[in-house]
Amino acid sequence: MLNNTATLLTDGQLSVHFIEMKILLVYPKNPDTFWSFKHALRFVFKKATNPPLGLLTVAAMLPEDWERRMVDMNVSKLRDRDIEWSDYVFVSASTIQKQSVAEIIRRCKAKNVRIVAGGPLFTSCYDEYDHVDHLVLNEAEITLPMFLRDVRKGKPRHKYTSSEWANLRETPVPDWNLLNIKKYASMNIQYSRGCPFDCDFCDIPLLYGHKPRIKEKEQIITELESLYNHGWRGPVFFVDDNFIGNKLSLKRDMLPLIAEWMGRMKYPFTFFTQASVNLADDEELMNLMVQAGFHQVFVGIETPEEESLAECGKRQNKNRNLVECVKKIQKFGLQVQGGFIVGFDNDPHTIFERQIRFIQNSGIVTAMVGLLNAVRGTKLYKRLKKENRLLTDASGDNTDCSINFIPRMSYSTLMEGYRNIVRTIYDPDQFYARVKGFLKNYKPVHQSLSRVSFTEVKAFIMSIFVLGIKEKERFHYWRLFLWSVFNRPRLAPLAVTFAIYGFHFRKVFERMA
Repeated sequence: MLNNTATLLTDGQLSVHFIEMKILLVYPKNPDTFWSFKHALRFVFKKATNPPLGLLTVAAMLPEDWERRMVDMNVSKLRDRDIEWSDYVFVSASTIQKQSVAEIIRRCKAKNVRIVAGGPLFTSCYDEYDHVDHLVLNEAEITLPMFLRDVRKGKPRHKYTSSEWANLRETPVPDWNLLNIKKYASMNIQYSRGCPFDCDFCDIPLLYGHKPRIKEKEQIITELESLYNHGWRGPVFFVDDNFIGNKLSLKRDMLPLIAEWMGRMKYPFTFFTQASVNLADDEELMNLMVQAGFHQVFVGIETPEEESLAECGKRQNKNRNLVECVKKIQKFGLQVQGGFIVGFDNDPHTIFERQIRFIQNSGIVTAMVGLLNAVRGTKLYKRLKKENRLLTDASGDNTDCSINFIPRMSYSTLMEGYRNIVRTIYDPDQFYARVKGFLKNYKPVHQSLSRVSFTEVKAFIMSIFVLGIKEKERFHYWRLFLWSVFNRPRLAPLAVTFAIYGFHFRKVFERMA
C-alpha cells in the first residue's frame, strides 16, 4: 500500500523516499454524556461541541507532502473506503471513548491498515494496546518526530515515549483545513498545559506536569486569526487544564493583547475556559479576562466538606467561602460552571443535601455532579490499590452512576444520594429557579455577548416547539422566557440557552430512573 522508492546507502541501510503517504486521522465517537451536549446540539443543528484539537495539531506536524484526511466520528461516519485509502490510521482518544476505539482498531485490522495511536487513553493504558501497531505516547511534539524519522527509514518501532515536557512555543497552528467547521458548536484553542495544584484524583499533573507551560502571545493571536480567516465566528474554548496557572504572563502579556485584537476585529469570538477557584482572589485578572472576551469559566468546586477537600489535596479550595467565591466571579461578568464530586472517604451522610444547597445558593446553572472514580496512575488510584479497594478501571464518565472502587460509605447510600442530587438540581422547579436567580444578578460586560446570531434564532424557534409546547416543562420555559424579556431583555437569548441545557441534562440523567 505504501508508494515509495528506496536508495541503498553506503552503510547498507535503506533510505526510503516517500512519493505519497496517505494519513487518515480518526477521532472516536463520544458516548451520550453530560458534556456531549447531544440533546442540546440538535437545537442549533450541530453535530459536536468541539473538534479534536489534538489530532488537528498532529496533522499540522506531518510532512507537507503527505496526504491527510480526517474523520471525526461525532460528525461523520467512518467508511471502509476511508480506511482502505490510507497507509496509516492515526487515532487519538480519551478513556471515555474506549468502546469506539475498540471498533476502530477492529476495522483497521480487518483491512490490514496500520494504526498509530496516541493521546490520554493510550498514554495511561498503553499496556492494554499491544495489538496496536504503533503507540506514540506522551506529548506529540516530542514523540511524533521520533516516529516520523523511523518511518522515513522504513523501521518504525512499536512504542514511542518520553519523560520530557514539550516546548509549546514549537507547537504548530492546528490544521483547520481538515474540518467542516459548520458542524461544530464551538472551536477550541490551547494557551498552556499543566496545573500547579495536586488534587489526588486528577491525572493532569501526570500527563502534563505541575509547571504550566505556555505559548508565546503571538502564537495565540496567529491561531485566533487562523480561525477567523477560516470563517469561524462564535464561541472558542480555551482547553487549558488551568487557564490561570501562570497569572503573571496572562496579566502582563496575553490578555491585554487578546483584548486589543478582539476590539480591533469587533469581537468575533466569545471565550470560555477552565480555572481554579482562586481566580476569585484576583480582581485584576477577572477584569482582564472579561475585557478580552471571556464570559464563562468552569471551576472545580468538588465539595463544600472541608475534610473531603483535605483528603483529596484540594488545598486551593480550603478555608474559603466557596459560595461567595462563585458569586464574586459571577459579579465580574463570568458565568461559572461547576464541577462537584461525591464519594470521598470523609463525606458524611449529609453531603448530598449540602451539595444541593450549595448549587442552588451559588446560582451555578451548569453543575456537573459526578461520582469519585480512581483514574489510573493518580495518587488516589495508587492509594486505593494499596488498600485493596480497587474494583476495575474508571469508565471515563463520572456521571454514569459507576464507581470503580469500594467506598467507605455504603454503596447503596452513596448511589441513592447521588441520584437524588442530580434528580433534584435538574428538576424543572429547582433548575429554572436557579437560572432565574443567576440572571437577576448577571451583568455581561460586552454588547457582543448579548448579540443574537442566526444560530440562536434557529435554536429559539426549535425551543418553542420542543420546550414550549411538547415537553412537560413548558410552563417553566414560558415563565422564564417572559420574565427575561420584561426584566432582562439583553439576557433573553441566554435564558433560552440555559433552558436548552437543562433539557439536555435531564435527558442524560433519565438513565438513572
